[in-house]
Amino acid sequence: MHNVYIYILCMAAVTYLIRVLPLTLIRKPIKSRILRSFLYYVPYVTLAVMTFPAIIESTEFALAGVLAFAVAMVLAYFGKSLLFVAVSACVTVFVTELIIKFII
Repeated sequence: MHNVYIYILCMAAVTYLIRVLPLTLIRKPIKSRILRSFLYYVPYVTLAVMTFPAIIESTEFALAGVLAFAVAMVLAYFGKSLLFVAVSACVTVFVTELIIKFII
């Protein structure tokens, strides 16, 4: 039988090294505007890459996820609150799936 504590220890070591190595290896401030710009947007891109497939695949019909995403993007663009955007996206999924099930 495998010891789960060994797995946890290995994951903790890898996570720690990933966070500590850049601090120890890069001592000078990064002066390249391109590299700083790239590193600034990495968290946002990573979040988007992880979130977008979940939006599409979490619904019964992919069309409902796509429509909810479109509604959320439009409402967010016009500065609506996060709660309003989230509720609108949920209602869009609910109504779209009801319509699709009624048609099928």
